Amino acid sequence: MMNVTVLVDYMGRNYTTNVLAQRDTDESTIMQMAYEQVRKQWTTIK
Repeated sequence: MMNVTVLVDYMGRNYTTNVLAQRDTDESTIMQMAYEQVRKQWTTIK
């Protein structure tokens, strides 16, 4: 496992999040995981 810090653009704002992923995970999958983390965080706050 590795910890990857990702900058995500969500609704016109930039958010930094960390993603835990296997070493062989491709970049697009990591970006999707990061986007989903940010989306879930902001949709549950409302």
